Amino acid sequence: MDIRAGIYTAIGIAVLGAGLSIWIGLRSIRSGRRITFFKIRQRRMASGWRLLWLGIFLIFLVFFLVLEGEPFVYRYFPPTATITFTPTITLTPTITLTPTITETPTITLTPAVSDTPTITPTPYLPPAILALFESLVTPNPDAVLSPLQFSTKIENYLPVVPSTYFINPIHQLYAVFSYAEMTPGVQWTALWYRDGVLVHYETKLWDGSTGGYGYADRTLPAEKWLAGNYEVQIFVGEDCKVVGRFILEGNPPTATLTVTPSPTISPTSMPSLTPTYLPTPSRTATRSLVPTGTH
Repeated sequence: MDIRAGIYTAIGIAVLGAGLSIWIGLRSIRSGRRITFFKIRQRRMASGWRLLWLGIFLIFLVFFLVLEGEPFVYRYFPPTATITFTPTITLTPTITLTPTITETPTITLTPAVSDTPTITPTPYLPPAILALFESLVTPNPDAVLSPLQFSTKIENYLPVVPSTYFINPIHQLYAVFSYAEMTPGVQWTALWYRDGVLVHYETKLWDGSTGGYGYADRTLPAEKWLAGNYEVQIFVGEDCKVVGRFILEGNPPTATLTVTPSPTISPTSMPSLTPTYLPTPSRTATRSLVPTGTH
């Protein structure tokens, strides 16, 4: 039984105990009022009141377990991640048919499909991201992370309705995990791939405790979440600790373009040019007197 199952069991026992205590306490108080003898009546009613207060206490205990039960227990008993081993795929051998006819066949059949297993590449950190490392703390080789759970919302570091299938539009996605044996100050990295292409990363110093819950997240405008097959890889130092996958389907919403009005140029009045007329020179005819000859 894990911690969560234990909390749920305790809640069920507390609810049952509260109901029985209140019911028996009320019966004791009612029956005690009808008893003639004073001391017996007082003992019966005192017992009923004790059961009634016990039932009220159990009700408060139920509310505490529902709201703060798991986080309170995890403070003293950090969760230990369960390592999931990847099953080895065993190929079924192809059955070779032995011909019963002794004649030599003239046609050799070539299989159209060959069962070649697909090789899954080992996750690694790109050199450009390795160059961003700042930590000088040596990672603990015993550090473990649980399988990733994906959700669009978390509460108290726990995913709300985790899933591996999402439909647009979304704005933020969380990859939640539990961890143990972590070393504060160690470098950790989260890589987000879409259809085999790196689309987002974060690498920083571990600022959490040695055990508990953590998450990596990615926030984008809704129109930039493209559909595809996503893969998230979590590294501690240079060692890949866990890989998770989810599918996003549906077309993202179209971004709304905001048109900014351009400033208008007001026409500037130009001064009018008044033509200046120059005086036209006048010609004055001059008469010359020609002397007349005498005979």
